[in-house]
Amino acid sequence: QVQLVETGGGSVQAGGSLRLSCAVSGIGFSSFNMGWFRQAPGNQRELVATITTSSNTNYADSVKGRFTISRDNAKNTVYLQMNNLKVEDTAVYYCQAARTWTNYWGKGTLVTVSS
Repeated sequence: QVQLVETGGGSVQAGGSLRLSCAVSGIGFSSFNMGWFRQAPGNQRELVATITTSSNTNYADSVKGRFTISRDNAKNTVYLQMNNLKVEDTAVYYCQAARTWTNYWGKGTLVTVSS
């Protein structure tokens, strides 16, 4: 059974930091590209950051320089370090595992940033 479980969400004031984790089981983690997406109320889900199997990273312009995605293949876990959080970062954050023809999603973790 494939499971992606996100943790680390919560409430923080603007300027603060959070670290999200996504623990993956049931798939060959190291062979999947991993990503973080987010969805704010009333908005579509949007890409935040991705990391390939070779640890090449890509970021949405809105989070460049503030967020860092990383992976630990030994722990089957992908992380999202979020610094200098802004009110507009408030959303449910989802983890995705993807490779050709296949992708899996977690259930999400809520991040709330207050001013």
